[in-house]
Amino acid sequence: MGQKAGGSESRKRSPWGVLALVMLSGIALMKNGVDVGLGPPQPAHAAAQNGRSQGETFLPVPLEPMSYAPPARVRIPSLKVDAPIVDVGLDQDGWVEAPPPENTNLAGWYQNGISPGQRGTAVIVGHVDNQAGPAVFYGLGSLQQGQQIEVPRVDGRVAVFEIYGIEVFSKHDFPGVRVYSDTGQPELRVITCGGGYSQASGYDGNVVVFARMVKTIAASR
Repeated sequence: MGQKAGGSESRKRSPWGVLALVMLSGIALMKNGVDVGLGPPQPAHAAAQNGRSQGETFLPVPLEPMSYAPPARVRIPSLKVDAPIVDVGLDQDGWVEAPPPENTNLAGWYQNGISPGQRGTAVIVGHVDNQAGPAVFYGLGSLQQGQQIEVPRVDGRVAVFEIYGIEVFSKHDFPGVRVYSDTGQPELRVITCGGGYSQASGYDGNVVVFARMVKTIAASR
């Protein structure tokens, strides 16, 4: 997952030539990045005013939660993302692991948590970049309210989520309760790296997308 830091001299080099790959605290927070002044888009200020998700005023029509079924893929049509999902667990420090970084088009689902579509908050994570360049969630910070995320599941159904908030949180003050708590509805969090970057300490935050399920469809549509 990655981002920036700058200097005109660095801009003359390949933008992916000086990547650091280190696990950070927080859920699936990877400090992949480049020592250049370029980086993935970050959520607009309007999406995180006064430390509150804009979605706090979102009043969806309640949907019947789906039964348990692991996710197979994640699709974000507005970003042209269509990636397979692998199961991930916890690392030795108790944080959710990120998927293997070598594959730029791969996401991870915390297999010991909620499956997308169940009541509760499901979590999907992925890298923003790797040593080869941008990865699956490079554009995550450019998403907007009202856009959708589709999660095809192994039971042949697709849980469709509508985005209601996009924010960046510091890894030193990550609001876990707010991000992961059960709202009483089927929800989804999609997470990658974000915030500032330094070669010494890597990425200092997480981009978190908040979404609620708005419909279910058959996978073979």
